[in-house]
Amino acid sequence: MTQEILKSGFVAIIGRPNVGKSTLLNCLIGEKVSITSPKPQTTRCQILGIKTLADAQIIYIDTPGMHREEKRAMNRYMNRVASSVILDADVIIFVIDATSWRGEDEMVLKKLHDAEKPVILVINKIDLLADKGELLPLIQKMKDKYHFTHIIPISAKDADNTHHLEEEIANLLPEGPQLYPEDQVTDKGVRFQIAEIIREKLIYATEEELPYTTTVEIEQYTEGEKLIEIGAVIWVERQGQKIIIIGKKGARLKKIGIQARREIEKLLGNKVFLRLWVKVKENWTDDDRALRSLGYE
Repeated sequence: MTQEILKSGFVAIIGRPNVGKSTLLNCLIGEKVSITSPKPQTTRCQILGIKTLADAQIIYIDTPGMHREEKRAMNRYMNRVASSVILDADVIIFVIDATSWRGEDEMVLKKLHDAEKPVILVINKIDLLADKGELLPLIQKMKDKYHFTHIIPISAKDADNTHHLEEEIANLLPEGPQLYPEDQVTDKGVRFQIAEIIREKLIYATEEELPYTTTVEIEQYTEGEKLIEIGAVIWVERQGQKIIIIGKKGARLKKIGIQARREIEKLLGNKVFLRLWVKVKENWTDDDRALRSLGYE
């Protein structure tokens, strides 16, 4: 018999780009619910990761990395998404990189000064420290900057000390009922997850700025008895970008498709036939109307 849920709440994971927020979410949930890459600003939307424990349900909110430059509508959109959760969450996890403190970290910290709720500082990537003794002065420095409820060093990549983090989060949750079924791990539907898988493979397959001017839209999803047919459009801003993604004789697009199909089949537990097209929508990352049409609301 399942024990009654006594506590539940929303936990925002915030920080500058590339500190490991999505890796942390996936680690805490125990499966991949948010795509990851070494490139900043991979996460563009709020993504819920739902963890149901014996007597508590934790609803994590993964957010885009907060950044200073707001040159385009997409940048402004991502900052709005990330900032809004500070008001909505019951607990805040502020993630920083153990190897570096930057101006954007300071910017995020300033946003927390009006947050009247528990804030846990998570010092991630401790696996990259050659000398763990470097942690002590960093912890003291952060204590001087803000009155954190807890300061917890972790490695999300290696799942080091993340169980302790989860325990402290559960202790801080308010009393409340279970909000999602115990077997549900994310709020995102299958089409969103498929589009994100394709975008992740695209990010790894391309260099420099190209990932930031691309998005993926699922145009077809048809379930047959033995095969699921999926048609997806990769949108870019310029014809030159389309040529790069397609590659010589279509080789790069084929590689992206093969890698995406394999992961989509694991997600769906079924054979998949995946068609990819690359189309141009000029300047879509700096057009609010285009952003809304592509699901960025």
